[in-house]
Amino acid sequence: MAGGGSFIPERILDNAELERMVDTSDEWITVRTGIKERRIASDGETTASMGAAAAKDALDEAGIAPGEVDQIICATFTPDLSLPAAACLIQRNLGAVNASAFDLAAACSGWIYALDTAAAAIETGRARTIVVVGAETLSRVTDYQDRSSCILFGDGAGAVVLRKANPGEQAGICYTCLGADGAQWNLLQIPGGGSAKPLSKDVLDNREHYLKLRGREVYKFAVMKMQWLIRDAMSACELGVDDVAMIVPHQVNKRIIDSAVDRLGLPEEKFALNLEKYGNTSSASVPIALEEVRRDGRVKAGDIVILVAFGGGLTWASAVVKL
Repeated sequence: MAGGGSFIPERILDNAELERMVDTSDEWITVRTGIKERRIASDGETTASMGAAAAKDALDEAGIAPGEVDQIICATFTPDLSLPAAACLIQRNLGAVNASAFDLAAACSGWIYALDTAAAAIETGRARTIVVVGAETLSRVTDYQDRSSCILFGDGAGAVVLRKANPGEQAGICYTCLGADGAQWNLLQIPGGGSAKPLSKDVLDNREHYLKLRGREVYKFAVMKMQWLIRDAMSACELGVDDVAMIVPHQVNKRIIDSAVDRLGLPEEKFALNLEKYGNTSSASVPIALEEVRRDGRVKAGDIVILVAFGGGLTWASAVVKL
């Protein structure tokens, strides 16, 4: 990873404001999720504009000009438009005129899926420099009349620049694991607005253009899958606890992460957590959290980090990265 960046909207939606919107309380939200605040995109801020800001931040840190970028991959399920891809708008905003650009939709696992895709392109020599973006504007697909889901989601973007390593460099992506179970597609979905159920008055009246989740089932899946992914990554790379500088999980629910801490016997300080401030930003959550621990010095060049995510599809993904 040659550089990293992020973009966080300024507007804060805290639990006190949610108390005035739906039948909930700060205590109820905090106990069940660990979330105190989430960021909300303002007028004019979109998935593409936030993604471009995060990508520019990453390119600036890497010292790479936009014209040197070969490819832009944007992990998102909340693009600005159905067509074109958000990645094309990011390319325009950056002025990355030599880059191909496409979106990747794997919900909360999307950014690690995109990281794996980019690494494969670089390893095979088809590209030298790729910007991998995770960006979401979840506030615009969140039903603020549904107290079980509206407490969870926020907006933001994170990005990294991947570049072919120079001879002798040891940093890189050591291992990835991707998976999916389409039989459980309906646990987390947006029912209306796609080709199966195009946008219509009925879709709008039934609020089917908003995100729907079956929280209890998703919780059980996430608890099991996070532990499995971490064990698998450590086993595949023959890593002990002391070998891992940080685990960067999808910021979904503090209780899910606490369960992994308890059952795996790993110290809590090895888990990067920021969901108290930002909530669940889906594909943006892992790169935003990774950028925070890099910038505040909790991880450094040469450290090994494990990235873990799971989400709608259902999908799951992990990566072992040496910074």
